[in-house]
Amino acid sequence: MRTFTLITLWLLAALVFAVCAGHVWATPIQVARAAAGDPSLQARLLFEWRVPRVLAAGLVGALLGLSGAIFQGIFRNPLAEPYLLGSSGGASIGAAIALLVPLGVPSFSVLAVLSFLGAWGATWSVVAVARLAGTVDAVGLLLAGVAIGQTLIAVRSLMMLALSDDTMNLQVILSWTLGGIQTPSWGGLALLAVLTAIAIAAVLALSRGLDLLGLGEEQARAFGLPVSRFLNRAVLIAAAVVAIAVAWGGLVMFVGLIAPHIARWQVGPRHRQLLPVSAAIGAAIVLVCDGLARALLPPAEIPLGLITSIAGGPFFIVLLARRLRT
Repeated sequence: MRTFTLITLWLLAALVFAVCAGHVWATPIQVARAAAGDPSLQARLLFEWRVPRVLAAGLVGALLGLSGAIFQGIFRNPLAEPYLLGSSGGASIGAAIALLVPLGVPSFSVLAVLSFLGAWGATWSVVAVARLAGTVDAVGLLLAGVAIGQTLIAVRSLMMLALSDDTMNLQVILSWTLGGIQTPSWGGLALLAVLTAIAIAAVLALSRGLDLLGLGEEQARAFGLPVSRFLNRAVLIAAAVVAIAVAWGGLVMFVGLIAPHIARWQVGPRHRQLLPVSAAIGAAIVLVCDGLARALLPPAEIPLGLITSIAGGPFFIVLLARRLRT
């Protein structure tokens, strides 16, 4: 109970920091007045622009934390993460098609669908490459993920150069690929909240299977888990979670790696506790990083993906070194 209270306090502190941070800093009192309906221009800007963006950042972070915990559970690999496994890259290919190719429908209506298909296809491609190479251990999956991910980055870059035109600014696409929370309308935020709630419910339904899978596939089968069917369903759900996060936040790296590790240190490996705590910690990380992205270099804004990469790169190196030594 004490751990959950502490994590809740971390999340609330990150939320307050993110709402106050920006090109122009606000005080908690100003934020409270804006929420209470203060008619001043500053209060209206806070409530109509900054608050929806901050809440969207928290939801995207929760989705990234969830997806990382699922991938680490599926592959029984502490280095598994949507970006490193190519899932985020696959989702970005789908999103780039939605944004750059004239499909005759509003781009955002197909962005999530194509992102999901890209993430799902990329994840299974990494697994297939690792199996063809005769290895599914941490290093094998990591190398396969890097290979697939770099190929997808090249394909996406070629698409951006070939398909961007006067109606679609290359700078806009580039900033999206570097990661950044899109400020939604209140209706868009409500849709993201509903999708996040559905994702959390679907992911929690996987918790027992992920616990059994952690014992090994043979043991999981002995306990009655249909391993192949469960893996297909789990990868499908994980890809959907990644797609939603990419649709609203672009490519935000390493959150899916860091959040589950911190959660595991706090609550242990049982997924019924690990999954929601990973979501909460992922939300807190993105809230803080998004606040820093808006506040560190005014009036410009640093891409969110650069902030998370600076924080996550050393974290990943330490984990990889520890993994290789064991």
